[in-house]
Amino acid sequence: MTTHYEVHGTVARITLSNPPVNGLGHATRLSITDNLQKANADAAIKSIVITGAGKAFSGGADIKEFGSPKAMQEPNLLSVISAVENSSKPVVAAIHSVCMGGGLELALGCHYRIAAPGCSVALPEVKLGLLPGAGGTQRLPRALGVEPALNMIVSGEPVKSELLAQIPGQKLFDKMASSAESLQEEALVFAQSIADTRPLPLVRSLPCKHPKGDAYFQFARNMVKGMAKNFPAPLKCVDAVEAATKRKFEDGMLFERELFINLMWTPESRALRHIFMAERAASKIPDVPADTPQREIKSIAVIGAGTMGGGIAMNFLNAGIPVRMLEMKQEALDRGLATIRKNYEAQVKKGKLKQDKYEQRMGLLSTTLSYDDLKDADLVIEAVFEEMGVKEKVFKELDRVMKPGAILASNTSTLDVNQIAGFTQRPQDVVGMHFFSPANIMKLLEVVRGEKTGKDVLATVMALAKKIRKTAVVSGVCDGFIGNRMIEQYGRQGGFLLDEGCTPEQVDKAAEKFGFAMGPFRMGDLAGNDIGWAIRKRRYQEKPDMKYSKTADLLCEKGRFGQKTGAGWYDYLPGKRDAIPSAEVVQMIEAHRASLGITPRKISDEEIVQRLVFALVNEAAHILEEGIANKASDIDMVYLMGYGFPIFRGGPMLYADQLGLFNVVQAMHRFAQNPLDDAKFWQPAPLLARLAAEGKTFN
Repeated sequence: MTTHYEVHGTVARITLSNPPVNGLGHATRLSITDNLQKANADAAIKSIVITGAGKAFSGGADIKEFGSPKAMQEPNLLSVISAVENSSKPVVAAIHSVCMGGGLELALGCHYRIAAPGCSVALPEVKLGLLPGAGGTQRLPRALGVEPALNMIVSGEPVKSELLAQIPGQKLFDKMASSAESLQEEALVFAQSIADTRPLPLVRSLPCKHPKGDAYFQFARNMVKGMAKNFPAPLKCVDAVEAATKRKFEDGMLFERELFINLMWTPESRALRHIFMAERAASKIPDVPADTPQREIKSIAVIGAGTMGGGIAMNFLNAGIPVRMLEMKQEALDRGLATIRKNYEAQVKKGKLKQDKYEQRMGLLSTTLSYDDLKDADLVIEAVFEEMGVKEKVFKELDRVMKPGAILASNTSTLDVNQIAGFTQRPQDVVGMHFFSPANIMKLLEVVRGEKTGKDVLATVMALAKKIRKTAVVSGVCDGFIGNRMIEQYGRQGGFLLDEGCTPEQVDKAAEKFGFAMGPFRMGDLAGNDIGWAIRKRRYQEKPDMKYSKTADLLCEKGRFGQKTGAGWYDYLPGKRDAIPSAEVVQMIEAHRASLGITPRKISDEEIVQRLVFALVNEAAHILEEGIANKASDIDMVYLMGYGFPIFRGGPMLYADQLGLFNVVQAMHRFAQNPLDDAKFWQPAPLLARLAAEGKTFN
C-alpha cells in the first residue's frame, strides 16, 4: 500500500507512504481517494489528517510516471484535490520536511494546513519548462498573496515554512507546529478542535487581487522576460497568476490547464524533463547494482597543485573531506595554496562563504613533497602533465606507497586508462576521474572505467561524485573518452568552415545564437590553442589519412595560443577577456585559402550550426555503438554539463531526436558531397543510419 489509514479517536489519519518523497503516483492517488471515502463513511470519524511518512509530506508527481498516460489516469491529481475539497468532514494537511509541486497543490486543496518549521515549500514545475498544473497558479496567490506566490512560481525555488508563515495576511498555514517532532500530535489535536466547523473553508473561495493590477503584471513580465531568455514557461506563469486575479476560479483553472498542456509539448519543456531524468539515470550503471558495496573514503590525496589539482582539492574540502596535496617543489605548493586561498577569499568577499567556513576548509588541507606521506589516503587523484611517461612515474610511485584498497585515479582527459592501470600491480583499483576546468565550478565528472576497474571502485566513485555535487557520467576507454573525442570532430568542422569562407567571428556568433555558451574559436582561446595543436600533431602520426584544416596550426605557429598569450583567434586587451576580432587572423585565413586555390563562398548560419552539431551527433553514435557510453542521455549530460551545449535544447542527442534522425542523415549526405569537407566522416554511423531508417530515436 502507498498510504496508511489509522484512526486516532475521532480523527482518521491518511499517511502517504511512497518512498523516497511520497510521489503522487496513480496507486497513491487512488489510495488517498479510497481512504477519504472510508473516513467520510464512518460516523465515528469527525475530521481527517493527511500527512507523509519518512522525510517528506510529498515531493509531487511520481517521476516514474513522468510524461506517461498513467500520470493523467483517473483519479488524476485534479480529481484527488476535488475529492479533498468536497469532503464533508474537515481535512487538515500536516506538512513537514518537503512539500513541493503536486504535494503543495494537494495541501492547498485541504481545508486547513499545519506546518512544521524547516519544511521546504515550492512549486518547482518551471524548472521542467512547465507551470503548476493542478491549481497551484490559482490557489497559491489566494493563500499567500499575489506577489510572494508569483515569485515562488516563477523561480521554482523552495522557501522555508517559517518564512512563509511570517508573510502578512497569509492563509497558507493555519498553524505552525512547535517542532517537526511534535507535528503529528499537534495535527491530531488541531483536527479535533475544528471538527465541527461549518462551512468548511476553501482556498479557492479566498479573494485574489493586486492593488496595482495591470501595472504590476507588466512590470513582472518585463523582469521575467529578461531572465527567462529561451524558456517560455516563466512568462506563462505570469499569465496564469494574472488570470487568478481577473477570472473566476473555474475559468482560471481551465486557463492554467490549457497553458500546462501547451507547455508540455514545447521542445524546451521536453529538453528540461529529459535533463531531469538523464541526470538521475547517469548514476545507474547496467552491471553495477545499486547495492554494490562501497569503499570507505575518509581522506583524499591530490598530486599536482596547479590550476586543475587545486580545483579538484577544493571540491573535497567543500564537502568536509581532508585533502593532502603533493608537489615536487615547495614553490609549486606555495603557488597552489595561494590560489586556493584566493578563490575562497573571493567567495568570502562576495558573501558566498562565511569566514569560519573558509577557515574550516583550509584547516582540512595539508601539503607534502613526499609520496610516502600519502600512504594512508583512501583515494588519490593525479592531476599532472598529460603525457604517458609522466603518468607512468606517478602510478609506479603510487603503487609502491598506497595502502591496499586505496583507489588510484587519473584526471587524464585523453590517455589510455588501461595502460595507466598496467603501471600498477592493482589494476582493479585504478579508475579515470576526469574533472573539467575550472574543477571547483564545472559540474561534470567523466568517470572512466578501465577493463579491470572493480565494480566496488565504480560504485564508490559515483557515490563520491554525488557528495561533491558533480554529475558523474561513466565512459569506457578510448582516445578522448566521450566529451573530448566528440569535440575533436566539432573543432575539425570549425576549421573546414574557415577554409570555405567563414571568419572565426561568424562561426562563433552562429553557434552562440543557437545557444552555445561560446563558439568553437572563443572556446579554443579560453582552453589554449596549444592543447589542440599537441593533439593534432599526435593525430598526424597516428591517423595520417584523417583530413584537417591547417589554419589552426598556422595560428599556433604565430604563438597565438589564446587568452593566456593575449592573442589567439581573437585579440585580447591586458587583463580583459573580451574577444576582439583580429585583422591579422582574418588576413592569415585569407592567405591560406588563396594558397589552396579556394574561392570563398557565403555560408549560412544554419549550415554552420548543422555541421558543428551533427558532427557531435555522428561521433556520439559511434561512441554508443562501441559501448563507450552506456546510453544516449549520458552523452547529453556530458555536453550540457561540460561543454556549454544549450540547456533548452536538451543535449546533442535529444536535439537530433527532435529534428528527426531522418533529417539529420539527409543533411549529412549533403555535407559528404562537399569536396572541401571530409566525405568519409559524413558517412552516418551504422547506429544512426539504422535508427533513421526505422524511424526511431536515440532516447
